[in-house]
Amino acid sequence: MADATDLTCRCGQVGIRLQGAPILSVECLCSDCQTAGQAFAAQSGVGPMFLETGATPFVLYRKDRISFTSGADRLREHCLSETSTTRRVIASCCNTPIFLELSGGHWLSLYGTLWADGARPSLQLRTMTKDAPADTVLSGDVPNPATHTPGFYAKLFCAWMAMGFRNPKIKGVKGRLDAW
Repeated sequence: MADATDLTCRCGQVGIRLQGAPILSVECLCSDCQTAGQAFAAQSGVGPMFLETGATPFVLYRKDRISFTSGADRLREHCLSETSTTRRVIASCCNTPIFLELSGGHWLSLYGTLWADGARPSLQLRTMTKDAPADTVLSGDVPNPATHTPGFYAKLFCAWMAMGFRNPKIKGVKGRLDAW
């Protein structure tokens, strides 16, 4: 297994340790990520989530390879609706976006903005490009499928299989964001 990677929120109070390699490094253009990004951007002091293309960069990691080394009690969740199957979590100390979690998922999608410039794992795929704003121009440096591909799901399934089909729980999130 590869060495550990340590990340922090902008102010350094929330620490994250990642073990091994990520499952995938992606940019998501789905309408939910765009809606959440706009909602976060409207809040004072929330860190960046979008790229120039409107995409949200994520690095997907198995949950069993992520630990919070400090500040987990500062994590707060935001759901787009009461029936949402995903939650987006930020560090309340400095409003840094930390991760997106799909209910029942065995991985976390960590916001790519946690990595320093040039340090984020190389982009492998853009996904959900069917939802991109009409004027968006995407380069052809990686695949740009309209939806999630069978290969995307295969990578997630192989990671889950390697985990023994477990789904660890993420502990420490202490409530919802008040401002939404």
